[in-house]
Amino acid sequence: MAIDPKIITQLIELQTAIGEYPDPRRASSEWKQVYRLLQKTHIQPGRITSLVGMRNVEGLEEVIGQLSAPEAAPLPESERPDSDTCKKALKAFRKRVSLTQLDEDSKLGRSPLSKGASKQPLAMAPPIEWPDEVWRELARQGKLRDVGGGFYQLPK
Repeated sequence: MAIDPKIITQLIELQTAIGEYPDPRRASSEWKQVYRLLQKTHIQPGRITSLVGMRNVEGLEEVIGQLSAPEAAPLPESERPDSDTCKKALKAFRKRVSLTQLDEDSKLGRSPLSKGASKQPLAMAPPIEWPDEVWRELARQGKLRDVGGGFYQLPK
């Protein structure tokens, strides 16, 4: 996922402004801006909340480094997994999603008065039987969505 260079530039400027404070925790308006900018990236929301909530300057530096690092180049045609492998992997991923959903729906403590609407898992780690290249290829094809941290989800 390509990040807008303006966002990275603004984050670096905010990091510099936060660093000028004797106590970085006092830079509340800058941290609010950092929070808004990070929400526009692929960084997981929990990590953003933790980073900004704890006023973690080192963590902010690490995130900016991750965002500004060039992403891995796509695999050449000769090294891409074949379509049969991708189909089998996607089928296994869908099966894992459905089993996880069934497990979630069958838990005790469900109230008969609740809405009962099942919620699809936001993201899952893919089965380890296939290499990461297969999952990256499925994400490149748009059959899965990479949400970061090795987690994928089915597109909506």
